Amino acid sequence: MTSQDAPDTIAITTSDDVPFRYTAALAREIELRWQDAWEARGTFYAANPVGSLTDGEGRNADPAQPAFFVMDMFPYPSGAGLHVGHPLGYIATDVVGRFRRMQGDNVLHALGFDAFGLPAEQYAVQTGEHPRTSTEANIAIMQRQLRRLGLGHDSRRSFATIDPGYVRWTQWIFLQIFDSWYDEDAPREDGGTGRARPIAELVAEYDSGARGAQWAGLDAVARRRVLDTHRLAYVSETPVNWCPGLGTVLANEEVTSEGRSERGNFPVFQRSLRQWNMRITSYADRLVDDLEHIDWPEKVKAMQRNWIGRSNGARVRFAVQGGEQVEVFTTRPDTLFGATFVVVAPEHPLLDEVPVAWPDGTKDTWTGGHRSPVDAVAAYRAEAASKSAIERQADAGKKTGVFTGHLATNPVNGELLPVFTADYVLLGYGTGAIMAVPGGDVRDFAFAEAFDLPVVYTVDAPPDAPAGARTGDGRTINSSNDEISLDGLSVPDAKAAITDWLAARGVGEGTVTYRLRDWLFSRQRYWGEPFPIVYDEHDLPLAVPESALPVNLPDVPDYAPRTFDADDAHSTPEPPLGRNDDWVNVTLDLGDGPKTYRRDTNTMPNWAGSCWYYLRYLDPTSDVVLVDPALEAYWMGPGHGEQKPGSIGGVDLYVGGVEHAVLHLLYARFWHKVLHDLGHVSSGEPFHTLFNQGYIQAYAYTDARGVYVPAEEVVETPDGFRWNGEPVDREYGKMGKSLKNAVTPDDMYAEYGADTLRVYEMSMGPLDLSRPWETRAVVGAQRFLQRLWRNVVDEGTGAVVVTDEAPAEETLRLLHRTIADVTSDLAAMRVNTAIAKLIVLNNHLTTLPTTPRAAVEPLVLMAAPVAPHVAEELWQRLGHDASLAHAPFPVADPSYLVEERVTCILQVQGKVRGRLEVAVDVSDDDLRALALADVGVQRALDGRDVRTVIVRAPKLVNVVPV
Repeated sequence: MTSQDAPDTIAITTSDDVPFRYTAALAREIELRWQDAWEARGTFYAANPVGSLTDGEGRNADPAQPAFFVMDMFPYPSGAGLHVGHPLGYIATDVVGRFRRMQGDNVLHALGFDAFGLPAEQYAVQTGEHPRTSTEANIAIMQRQLRRLGLGHDSRRSFATIDPGYVRWTQWIFLQIFDSWYDEDAPREDGGTGRARPIAELVAEYDSGARGAQWAGLDAVARRRVLDTHRLAYVSETPVNWCPGLGTVLANEEVTSEGRSERGNFPVFQRSLRQWNMRITSYADRLVDDLEHIDWPEKVKAMQRNWIGRSNGARVRFAVQGGEQVEVFTTRPDTLFGATFVVVAPEHPLLDEVPVAWPDGTKDTWTGGHRSPVDAVAAYRAEAASKSAIERQADAGKKTGVFTGHLATNPVNGELLPVFTADYVLLGYGTGAIMAVPGGDVRDFAFAEAFDLPVVYTVDAPPDAPAGARTGDGRTINSSNDEISLDGLSVPDAKAAITDWLAARGVGEGTVTYRLRDWLFSRQRYWGEPFPIVYDEHDLPLAVPESALPVNLPDVPDYAPRTFDADDAHSTPEPPLGRNDDWVNVTLDLGDGPKTYRRDTNTMPNWAGSCWYYLRYLDPTSDVVLVDPALEAYWMGPGHGEQKPGSIGGVDLYVGGVEHAVLHLLYARFWHKVLHDLGHVSSGEPFHTLFNQGYIQAYAYTDARGVYVPAEEVVETPDGFRWNGEPVDREYGKMGKSLKNAVTPDDMYAEYGADTLRVYEMSMGPLDLSRPWETRAVVGAQRFLQRLWRNVVDEGTGAVVVTDEAPAEETLRLLHRTIADVTSDLAAMRVNTAIAKLIVLNNHLTTLPTTPRAAVEPLVLMAAPVAPHVAEELWQRLGHDASLAHAPFPVADPSYLVEERVTCILQVQGKVRGRLEVAVDVSDDDLRALALADVGVQRALDGRDVRTVIVRAPKLVNVVPV
């Protein structure tokens, strides 16, 4: 920015004595002025290496400048607007982006909107207003609130998933998946095998005879049916979670552990319906293995591994008297000699025929009070059908079940085992049958106790071991027959030996299974992306041509799917799109001349648009390719920027809540890997580094009726909390409109200014921890900025008060120690400790007779990532023409870092929670600020207020919570 382009500086009158005091009014003037200047100058425009998106000076990216792609999780534009908890992650990424920009990186930071979703549809149902209207209004509100925060986004790259240009590419990606199959034997560039290939290559293999001669004898329709069984996106009759109260099916991830809908809390039932699925299970191994190549929190990796549920074990086949054999999967084949019964899912085909009478030896506890296996199994199947898969798993502890009348033969010892059915066993998981070893499994032991079944131990234990299942890995016992003995072997050796024995006799083999199921991709809703699919007279799906994209939503008389009584398990979905016959029935020429086809009346789930939005930031206006390969390689490719050579690539920093650990992150990884296999992206993973921020929480208050009352009107009294004179109960947790404890950013902007809000939220504690909001504490952040302002500007005259005299040795040592520490802290996203150190330096400068330019200019530069508006203003007043957004971040002089330092012990309630290296002459106030910002101290406080801080500088600080 040149001096001619710099915004004018004016005084905001506060009183006759201090017209230039840094107040909320002056902050507003400064902030709005600089936000306009940044936008006019393109200060935060990220330059692409090629194409029309350049920096603010019209230049493409310098190949020698490292690329850094920082991103927030996709926000949904709520009609309620933002509360102060929402900006936490956005401020954090902005601080990182500004810091990296000043470190010389070419930073890409943009924000779009995940705009399809059920809330907008429900609002449309209530009001009759098209969901696009309310969604776009909500986006405008959110854009205004976030712009006022001073976020350094490249506004040219913003978009919403409802934009026709974006919908087109979402539908295009669906067609890529639809037109692909997974070849398990295809070599990959990483040395593994298995990848997606175009379906045309599968057709070529069939045509060549490489896949057998049967293909040649099939007609065109039969061939299409064969191909459809291989596609990565396919239609099938699938057991689904049907929610009559919402009128739609739900993915497993959208059903609570109580078997109810995550949204609305309606009952969910198991139904078999014809739905779209995505073959995410083909990528199960890669989704697990590639977690080792990305920098994510271990808890998130663990959640993904657990959800995928890869298990190594063996399949074992049990012969059934008078029926088909039953195949089970077990991770512990070494315990096979301890199997005393078998359990199958209620839907298992073995139960389609059961004995007409109970066999000899049937116990009364096994029959459920029924006269025959036919009656018992029929009644239990009907009961199980009323529960969702999630609900059945949650109810596993209740140990319900009945004997089926079938008897299975244990292949290792020939013993006959009763076959039970129980609803905690699911047909879609493993083989739908388990061998039960009550001596080695807690759940099986409880079932055996409930149904009076025998227990055989196969793991040795001390004589005084308590009764119950032995789940440890002791030596094997009671496990031998005439051909093999596992006795005395360790668990791994016993597993290997019995697996080989089973395989040699054709009754089992080693294998791998997964908990992960294919992704249910259909929704009976209006407000979502239509499928780019039509059906012909054979009811087979056909892709619409790319020239017909996007397939736009039609007008409909009613936006709601037909809903039913919440308990009507036998109802059938009726999507809103089916109410527009002119749209459903369409005439197209797909190669056989004009014909009438039927469109799919389901829409895609709201996850579709968020599976690939990061790619749109790179190339936001392209209508030729999904993303220019040169841009994807520059911003996300393996080894780009500061990622290590040979890295798997991906977004450099992705910040968002841990609640997306499974749903969004798993789905996005799957889509990205398909695009990678098909050659559309070079990176093997979408997100290289993931950071989960905590949450800002608040107190809420309820009256005697349990109704929430306005938190700002509650008064604390000696005998508790009162509202309008009446006692109320206090609780701590989420902040939100319904809890009447929300504080809006708009209120904070008016009361303190955006920079004060930014500093306060970043100083509240470590970014990965939740923390309590306290409006009264915001003034501390404001005082820091006011002191910074006074160190540069005279409040009475507006004159700059710095001097060009060289700083004293003491000041230089503190300055360069601060530069070193703040640089390290910001690089590690320890923003709260960085602010604490800036406060220490700033306080030191206030004690000097005059402010040295050589000390305060680096301080202003270091403050810029967290308080950018006031920093820009001070930088300009200090005589600099250009914006400091691209100014070099200060670099510490090592010669000033050598000083006598001591270790200060940090305690919380007398227990050591951390240590700090501090100068021997550190003041009590500075040491107190550093201690309260420490990660260990914050974790120990866990959101509690502080009663007092005992400082014994320089060696001890003890924090005493309330």
